[in-house]
Amino acid sequence: MSGARVLVAGASIGGPALAYWLRRRGAEVTVVERAPALRPGGQAVDARGVAKEVIRRMGLDAAVRAARTETAGGHTVDVDGTVLETFRADDDGGDGYISEIEILRGDLSQVLYDVTRDGVEYVFGDRIAELTQDEDGVDVTFMSGVRRRFDLVVGADGLHSSLRAMVFGPHERFVRHLGLVLAFYGVPNEFGVDRWLIDYQDKGSGRSAGLRPVPDVTRAMAMLSFPAPDFVIDYRDVAAQKDLLRERMAGLGWLTPRILAHLDDAEDFYLDQVAQVVMDRWHSGRVGLLGDAAFSSSPFSGGGTGMALVGAYLLAGELAAAGWDPRAGFAGYEQRMRPFVEANQEIGRLHVQSRAVSGPDAEAAPEPDMEALMAVVERAINGVDLPDYAGVPGSEVPAGS
Repeated sequence: MSGARVLVAGASIGGPALAYWLRRRGAEVTVVERAPALRPGGQAVDARGVAKEVIRRMGLDAAVRAARTETAGGHTVDVDGTVLETFRADDDGGDGYISEIEILRGDLSQVLYDVTRDGVEYVFGDRIAELTQDEDGVDVTFMSGVRRRFDLVVGADGLHSSLRAMVFGPHERFVRHLGLVLAFYGVPNEFGVDRWLIDYQDKGSGRSAGLRPVPDVTRAMAMLSFPAPDFVIDYRDVAAQKDLLRERMAGLGWLTPRILAHLDDAEDFYLDQVAQVVMDRWHSGRVGLLGDAAFSSSPFSGGGTGMALVGAYLLAGELAAAGWDPRAGFAGYEQRMRPFVEANQEIGRLHVQSRAVSGPDAEAAPEPDMEALMAVVERAINGVDLPDYAGVPGSEVPAGS
């Protein structure tokens, strides 16, 4: 196979990143996205360690840095706003708790779309309705009624992946709820947020509220979380989600009432369970998965975006190096990625556990093994090799990166 016709489901971050590398490796790529256009805004996401190297190899270092939130660091505060702890974006070489490369999800998506739009076919407002694969390819029927055939199909359509459910089984088989619910939305910057994130955590109830800067200085991003071990709500019913958030955050001090006052006007509202996706394998025949659809580590890991970028690089590289043979290409991708994924998922679980409710009768948590913890952190940031795929098309690094 001299190249491959590849369909990618999802146009957030993993999908366009994969499209970039597939195109560079010689594939013909189509990206289908159920939304009518790219979704702007969203949560701030980070790139650390090896993910920054992937960005450099894409020649996008300058473009990504130009779109950063320019967050200088973060403060944890008590209910009165007194600073308890400070984290700086230049800590640990820019790979600390607050990353030097922090960018709104929608802004990173736009950067990736801009660099791929001329060589990749994007289909917005449509999605995969049916899929049948055989030894030679995959027949796809879209909701629009269009039918097409591809050599490979990759789902990069997020935590609630429709393609994963279609090919691998129901969500309940793979999604692991970690007991927290996270919400965020834009608010007017009446709080004086400049370049510093502010985070208030109420240990007694396990709830938190925070504010972070965004590139538009007249706005800020509100972030709220609460424990909900048995979270069940339609993730597409925004009105019900807002009601739930208002109910669960009632009585929380600090700036929370003022933040909630802007809830009804929030057009970029997002709420979902903090969850991970755990699968024994990320491919079935000619269909594979990438990003949160395959291995969500939860927003509390801080590594989801990095895993999507690294995974896109490795998946395209392994498929091309295998001559587009799905069995060998997908197997190589999974072998290289899995230890990196497992480390990031462990970080996500540990972070959620650190926010567990600590009532008056709770036993004191044992002191963490800091040496072991830092080893996990290092694996989550840099714990994967990036082959240069010498001899495979597109292995050269763009000039000026």
